Amino acid sequence: MIEVEELFAIQPDMTGYTSNITISSEKNVKKLTLIAALFVFGVLVSAAHAQQIDVAFGASGLSSGQGKTTNGLFFPTVGGGTYPDFSADVLIYHRVGLEGDISWRASQNLYGGSQPFRPIFYDFNAIWNPQLSKRISVELLAGIGAENLRFYTGNLSCSFVTGCTNYASSNHFLGDFGGGIRAYFWRDAFIRPEVRLYLINNNVEFSSGYATRYGVSLGYTFGRH
Repeated sequence: MIEVEELFAIQPDMTGYTSNITISSEKNVKKLTLIAALFVFGVLVSAAHAQQIDVAFGASGLSSGQGKTTNGLFFPTVGGGTYPDFSADVLIYHRVGLEGDISWRASQNLYGGSQPFRPIFYDFNAIWNPQLSKRISVELLAGIGAENLRFYTGNLSCSFVTGCTNYASSNHFLGDFGGGIRAYFWRDAFIRPEVRLYLINNNVEFSSGYATRYGVSLGYTFGRH
């Protein structure tokens, strides 16, 4: 895991920093890859029996706790910025199914005033989509995922698994809860105001272990009943 002191000691050229983060993140990356693979397998199996498939793309904002100083070190907030997001779900039985989504900060932020970084959130959920009327339904979901922090180094680092990248990553497991209201405005196209609460494990780089994402998505339903 990344030590906060290391982040504040980073020089602009990031000398020696890439290997520190990469080594600390290898085990987490393997676990997250396994979770993602199992989720994709479950979606593929479920899709064969799905009553309905939905896809959506939107934009969100992110809020979190205020930055704070502890033991002489300043911990910034992970909040702020615009987050594009993509989601998809399959409803299998009685409007219950599986859902997955990913959100990423559209532009890089600066950690400690000088270090470029970008947060990415992704999660895999159980979803319930009860109908209120022919054109209105509610989404309620909960699951697990990860916060992926990418600290840009300016130097390429290459491996057989990831290829060549110009960033080092730190991953944190999270639990998420959320919901939205789906309103069909034209045939099977819908608009969806939504909110998501992320509870982030051991989020030591920032001032808070939670973040709230809120936004609006446009989507389309295949096989709507």
